[in-house]
Amino acid sequence: MKQNCRRFLEWLTLANNKEYLGHGPQCHNITPLKNAQQTSVVWWKAMPKGIWVLGFGSLFMDLSSEMVHSLLPVFLVTSLGASMMTVGVIEGVAEATAAITKVFSGALSDYFRRRKFLLILGYGLAALTKPIFPMASSASWVFGARFIDRIGKGIRGAPRDALVADITPPEGRGAAYGLRQALDSVGAMLGPMLAVVLMFVFVNDIRTVLWFAVIPACIAVGILFFFLREPDREREGTSVKSPLILHEVKRLPKRFWMTVLLGAVFSLARFSEAFLVMRAMGVGLAIGYVPVVMIVMNLLYAGAAFPAGAAADRFSKRTLLLMGLSFLIGADLILAWASSSMMVFVGAALWGLHMAFTQGLLSKLVADTAPKEILGTGFGIFNLVSGVSLLFASLIAGFLWSTYGAPLTFYAGAGFASIASIGVLVALRPFR
Repeated sequence: MKQNCRRFLEWLTLANNKEYLGHGPQCHNITPLKNAQQTSVVWWKAMPKGIWVLGFGSLFMDLSSEMVHSLLPVFLVTSLGASMMTVGVIEGVAEATAAITKVFSGALSDYFRRRKFLLILGYGLAALTKPIFPMASSASWVFGARFIDRIGKGIRGAPRDALVADITPPEGRGAAYGLRQALDSVGAMLGPMLAVVLMFVFVNDIRTVLWFAVIPACIAVGILFFFLREPDREREGTSVKSPLILHEVKRLPKRFWMTVLLGAVFSLARFSEAFLVMRAMGVGLAIGYVPVVMIVMNLLYAGAAFPAGAAADRFSKRTLLLMGLSFLIGADLILAWASSSMMVFVGAALWGLHMAFTQGLLSKLVADTAPKEILGTGFGIFNLVSGVSLLFASLIAGFLWSTYGAPLTFYAGAGFASIASIGVLVALRPFR
């Protein structure tokens, strides 16, 4: 116990070391902690500076994206005349596109040993798509904008997750991923809140509200461009001779592939949040208040993400993932039975808790099992498989909703989550 406490205190010192924060891995002169006064470092000061920069970049981009996404399903169905099957196809293809792109961006970040350029490129593409949504005259416009937006997400996703591992000691990765995800979720909560206010101010004029999403997207790009500094990886031995070749992929261990399989099953159990928004409309929630569903979900997500991530550094990963799946099963069942907006809000809250307990932890498992030299490739493969799984989940959800109605869609989600629980019990034996 004393040794574990000592390692954590050394990590606090390491995280505050300026060499480590600004210039990378040359943090070898760690002064031992000699007195109790030095142990009073608060957690937010102990976290590497780069995690905060990545977190606030994610916050502003998600604020922008969720302003759009909280209104987009309603915009498609009411203004552009799209069907629920079309919504499912757009969301599924968009997420699959992001997942496929992550493979290449992650591998390239390993090959060039630079991740910031890909991050800026990905966030910049997402910002450029934001004006397209309010100008859309048909569902094909929205499809094209979502497609490009998800390419941007794919380009930035794997390098960003790998960069978190680059600048954080292994003992604190759960907390680091949890903090970045928490800040991301704060933005995802503020976006729908702002959408509700603007819908009231502009009397439900969706197109006008969508224009406001351009501003925070540009702020996100500026934060990362001016304040993000990545570690100097030039001093590391060259071991990635060519991106995405079979030899490099073979270096990924069995535990990594078990994590990939686990992530795929989780994604299959959790389809797009667009269906939460449409469920709220289905029980009679006024169009101007539909974004409140996303506010509730992200409020719980943001509040629980960091504690859940920090817990992953100390407690059983299998227990935490099973807790997350139990929240998802509860959310699906409540949403299937929902007959009022209040029940939808409860289901959305449980959905947010599920995300908090699972997303950061799955990222930590990837970081802990993939070799450091090909960490970006590992995140890319993980996100590819999860994204393809999410594509099938959204297509299935859209088909079930259009053919049999909303309740069966969420019953199916609960069934897949139950299967995922069995997968957790089997796949996480090596991590016990």
